[in-house]
Amino acid sequence: MKNFSKIYLIFVFLVLYIPIFYLIFYSFNVGGNMNSFTGFTLQHYRDLFSDTRLIIIVLQTFFLAFLSATLSTIIGVFGALYIDSLNRKKQNTLLGLNNILMVSPDVMIGASFLILFTMIGFKLSFVSVLLSHIAFSIPIVVLMVLPSLKEMDNSLVEAAYDLGATPFQALTEVTLPYLTSSIIAGFFMAFTYSLDDFAVTFFITGNGFTTLSVEIYSRARQGISLEINALSTLVFLFSVILVIGYYFISKEKKDA
Repeated sequence: MKNFSKIYLIFVFLVLYIPIFYLIFYSFNVGGNMNSFTGFTLQHYRDLFSDTRLIIIVLQTFFLAFLSATLSTIIGVFGALYIDSLNRKKQNTLLGLNNILMVSPDVMIGASFLILFTMIGFKLSFVSVLLSHIAFSIPIVVLMVLPSLKEMDNSLVEAAYDLGATPFQALTEVTLPYLTSSIIAGFFMAFTYSLDDFAVTFFITGNGFTTLSVEIYSRARQGISLEINALSTLVFLFSVILVIGYYFISKEKKDA
């Protein structure tokens, strides 16, 4: 059984990573397709960095992901604190509503936001995409932070009050430091969800703003370009750096 588990795990990783490494491999191909490797070149990376429109879209996408993750983390943390302060029945109700958003299809969420913004006459732009990304990221942060909040010993906060701390001081000096690892995890999850979202963004992006996933989809419909392979390679490497950074941050917090 143990050997079967190892084989299964290896199989899953191969299925997940072989397409990624296939894409990375052909980003260095002299030829303009992925049918055969005809030679090594960095031309596709040079073409990528000379494509001003694509570079701007990449920067827009990362700025959107960072801003939406930051705001949704702040809202999600205080949302988790509020849910934790309620009685069991109200907690279950709010968590149920929170979980519904987690399992709802992205197409339905995107269509709902499109209908809402159209009804109220809100222009589809960067702000509309930002608001929608914040909305679907908040439940993720709540689910990341709330379990740690449940595990927290309430006597720590009570001891802070006994020592004369105000509610704000207890929050900033006791509660939030205890939740640091969960907050960081929630931020990274929200950042990742925003960065690779396609379905919701596709519905509500305006003519003056687009994201990387929508742009790649639009270009892929016109034909395969190894410039997209080069871009995907850089994004993948950035994701690896984020994971490594999160690992060291979490390790440092645990050791402390």
